[in-house]
Amino acid sequence: MWWFRRGLCALPVVLFTWSSATLLLSYATAVVLGHADLIIPYISDTATEVPERCVFGFMLSISAFLGLGTMYVRYQQVQALISASESCLQQMNYTGLLLGIFSSLGMFVVANFQKTDIMSVHLLGAGLTFGPGALYILVQNGISYCMQPRFHGKYILWARVAVASWSLISIITLFISSVLMYDALPGLDVSKKLHWRPGERGFVAHHVSAASEWSLAFSFLCFFLTYISDFQKINLRVQPVLHSNHLYEHPHYEGRERVQHGERSPLLAGTI
Repeated sequence: MWWFRRGLCALPVVLFTWSSATLLLSYATAVVLGHADLIIPYISDTATEVPERCVFGFMLSISAFLGLGTMYVRYQQVQALISASESCLQQMNYTGLLLGIFSSLGMFVVANFQKTDIMSVHLLGAGLTFGPGALYILVQNGISYCMQPRFHGKYILWARVAVASWSLISIITLFISSVLMYDALPGLDVSKKLHWRPGERGFVAHHVSAASEWSLAFSFLCFFLTYISDFQKINLRVQPVLHSNHLYEHPHYEGRERVQHGERSPLLAGTI
């Protein structure tokens, strides 16, 4: 059996592939149409004009649901593996689920409120995406540390620690460069500035900030790839339950015979 057919490992793979395609497709479209700069624009700058704005909103909304589904499966997997006496792990797992819900909600807000709509709502969505998202990664690192080596090896833990370090460095760089950019351009509405020319004030800080944003986004996506080996151990089964031996029952004969033998369907009982 191919590796991507084992368990539910296709879920984080689809999340990574779809979300990466969302960012890259909107970026390529915006650059080709001249709506954004070729050299590292902000992610939100690649989704301010039609048609890339529509594509970005539609695809990122799906990414939000895929991310929520992936984090919920992870939550259920950890719950099934830990015992009732491990209250600390249960609390961490529940906290991780809440952070994942907030991060997915933030993605959905970003997908539907761009910078040209309501800037405050867009920034709120970005904060919900990156803030709880980074905390989610840290919580999952703590869970992985407590659950190794009984569930996975140290290489998975070190991979998640590396991605967590990548995310923290990206967040710190994003914050510092954004502050420097706004300080270099007092009185200018930087959020509405889509094109930057080499040599102008704030050019370097802007590109460092934009590169940090892209780096942070892909660090989040790469973290879900560390779930592949864990999700290969999960099997999803659907068990049908038949309440009748026949799809349609004759109202005069078969139905009467079943009533005489003590078998009543929901319809015969008067409920649906």
